[in-house]
Amino acid sequence: MTQTWAQVQHTFQQIWGYDDFRPPQDQIIRSLLAGQDALIIMPTGGGKSICFQLPAILQTGLTLVVSPLIALMENQVQTLQAKRLPARLLHSQLSKLERRQTLQAVAKNQLRLLYLSPETLLSPPVWEILIQPQLKVNGLILDEAHCLVQWGDTFRPAYRRLGVVRPALLRHKPKGTKMAIAAFTATADPQAQKSISQTLQLKSPKKFVESPYRPNLQLASRTVWSPKGKRDQLHRLLQTNAKASGLIYVRSRREAETLAMTLGQQNYQTAAYHAGLSPGDRRQQEKDWQTGRLQFVVCTNAFGMGIDKADVRWILHYHPPSLLAEYLQEIGRAGRDGKKSTALSLVSEPTGLLNPEDKNRTRFFQQNLQKQIRHAAKLAQTLPLQGSLLELDHQAELSLGILHSTGQLCWRDPFTYERQPTLDPKAFTILRQQQIHAVRQLQTFWQQKTCRWQFLIDSFGFHDQAKDFRCGHCDRCQNSS
Repeated sequence: MTQTWAQVQHTFQQIWGYDDFRPPQDQIIRSLLAGQDALIIMPTGGGKSICFQLPAILQTGLTLVVSPLIALMENQVQTLQAKRLPARLLHSQLSKLERRQTLQAVAKNQLRLLYLSPETLLSPPVWEILIQPQLKVNGLILDEAHCLVQWGDTFRPAYRRLGVVRPALLRHKPKGTKMAIAAFTATADPQAQKSISQTLQLKSPKKFVESPYRPNLQLASRTVWSPKGKRDQLHRLLQTNAKASGLIYVRSRREAETLAMTLGQQNYQTAAYHAGLSPGDRRQQEKDWQTGRLQFVVCTNAFGMGIDKADVRWILHYHPPSLLAEYLQEIGRAGRDGKKSTALSLVSEPTGLLNPEDKNRTRFFQQNLQKQIRHAAKLAQTLPLQGSLLELDHQAELSLGILHSTGQLCWRDPFTYERQPTLDPKAFTILRQQQIHAVRQLQTFWQQKTCRWQFLIDSFGFHDQAKDFRCGHCDRCQNSS
């Protein structure tokens, strides 16, 4: 660490305009400047981005920021570029000119921060530039690190290869080169924390783990018995929050388009947001929402992380997510200014006899995972003991991700795998059981009668804090009082 702490604080005040850090930002920044591996679990809105952006700006060389969503990357890079900081991004939807200019800036050591997806990081054209001996890479930041261990319909197998990025890069760098890895997320229980550390091959990581509790967020759910009942609850919420900014979460592009069109016909200022939109349309919707031209957005989980707006007063889960971690991520969009905000979920009645919508969605989610596991087991029987990912298709990459997560395959470098000679069927069974448990955990959350926040705090490993905890403002606490 070449700067004094006074210089670090001065740079922070000069660029970001805050008087001082909020705990534990200062400790995290000290750790990253010292080149230590770190695992950081902080609530959404806790100021995670500054913790890795500031050390990257203060050091010479490049910091790679792996991020799951284009919207998340663009939001952060636009903010950094507005401050005239040397940051850029790479993703599949850039023009050829933009991509070429960014790669040239990387090759010339002109950047401090490069944001990219795991798939882009591990694409051969980008990798060939990153391994150049003269290119100094200070560290690897994994933003939204829960994506590495979170199974579901959004699973990205490229995450499973990130653990071999550091040793593979170091083989091409001058002897003695050091490269730190830091993983950031708002949602990781103790088991997820262990999996993240193991998969990324973190070396004695310094841990900063904070409770997910947000005292200004009021949590509630409503049981709906029919599609009409769901629409009635929606209109009641919109009438109660006639001018307040919000988000409505659904689970598919089609559902987002249909609901946004229906509400638009009723003169609500809204639009559908999902990964299928063009980059221009997404940026325009984000801008319209952030400036108040759109009161709310009907969105999929493509909007679940990273779009920053301080005054979101309400979140509605029109369709609940499949996992508790997804729920916590998505409600985290609300109340980032610290003011009172509401997160309401509309949950179909438990039997699914009158309104099978949620039950069918959960069944599809589980069947899809079962299908993926069967395909992985079948493929494993025909794979050579060693091979190259570049010779396989995308579906095969998904299977390799499953095999890696069950301990039956390892990566020698980002492109070369080695599998176990014999398969362990029990490993697939354990993965199925873990997924079933994760789904049931969210179902229990809707049905249990104790404090909502107590359940979340306990589920994410803060058992001491959860003892006798009552937030006093969720629907369960209010009903019991």
